[in-house]
Amino acid sequence: MFIAMNRFKVIKDRTEAFEEAWLTRQSRLHELPGFVEFHLLKGPEHEDHILYVSHTIWNSKEEFTAWTNSEQFRAAHANAGSGDDKPKTIGRPEFEGFEAIQIVTNPALKAAE
Repeated sequence: MFIAMNRFKVIKDRTEAFEEAWLTRQSRLHELPGFVEFHLLKGPEHEDHILYVSHTIWNSKEEFTAWTNSEQFRAAHANAGSGDDKPKTIGRPEFEGFEAIQIVTNPALKAAE
């Protein structure tokens, strides 16, 4: 399993516009093999920004890399930052990628399926 995360420092008075941009965009993630799940996370508030993280789970690092090289990736990111001209973030997003070493699941959830 591979987890891909981008950290965004969102300017405090631009959080609504940032969230709206994510909530209304067309996702193309499901079109590629290996995609498992996506989360947009809102984190702690700092003096000048609120931290947001896009969190994507893939079956493998190779399948994630294939996504980043795909036409679907280019189409999904073609309008990133569009809309009004005011910046929503401080700087560029910071990417972090992680390969899962251990996965622990709740057996009670499996039994309920």
